[in-house]
Amino acid sequence: MASTGVIFDVDGTLADTNYLHVIAWARAFRDAGEQDVPMSGIHHLIGMGSDMLVEELIGHGSDEASDGHSEHFRKLMAEIRAFPKAGELIAEVHRRGALVALATSASEDELDALLEAIDAPEGSIGHIVSSDDVDHSKPEPDVFEAALEATGLDPSDTLVVGDTVWDVKAAEKLGLKVVAVLTGGISRCHLEEAGAIAVYDDVAQILRELDRTPIGRLLQPRPSS
Repeated sequence: MASTGVIFDVDGTLADTNYLHVIAWARAFRDAGEQDVPMSGIHHLIGMGSDMLVEELIGHGSDEASDGHSEHFRKLMAEIRAFPKAGELIAEVHRRGALVALATSASEDELDALLEAIDAPEGSIGHIVSSDDVDHSKPEPDVFEAALEATGLDPSDTLVVGDTVWDVKAAEKLGLKVVAVLTGGISRCHLEEAGAIAVYDDVAQILRELDRTPIGRLLQPRPSS
């Protein structure tokens, strides 16, 4: 079993889906009779669990809005695209001997479309945790905790790659450090203020500069004792 690992968030990190989720939520809120929810407010909360996002935006739960988001997002799934070099970064991290895990708030049916878009080489992803595997979503740490438990990885030898403050806050509860990307639409200053140890434009930059990133340093061969 690998002694080091990298846990990747998926939406907004490996796949360009955050704004698709904003559109799906905006339509769902309108269908549910909530006409005054701005897209800017929705975007700020993407990455947070659906139940908490709804409560934060309209002050109460709404199964109609949550179900509507799933329905509207399903109609947009044909537009899912991976960010450039997403699959290549996964492959290179795996090639250097680390265990790669995905930890996502996506459901199983959404995950299939995401994996198809990312197109990582077979065998390069060691474990996947989706929303169907946990009780609570981000900013609760359940998805990351499940990934650690399933892989046997230690937080001190593991990094998370994510795109939102919710990734950072969830990881922090387990002692996991986060390398962040800007592709989710969250500003550099907000990610740094949340606690990200490094922020890059996208996963392509991480791959291009891998040896100089925290991920590259984590994966450097360690001297034998």
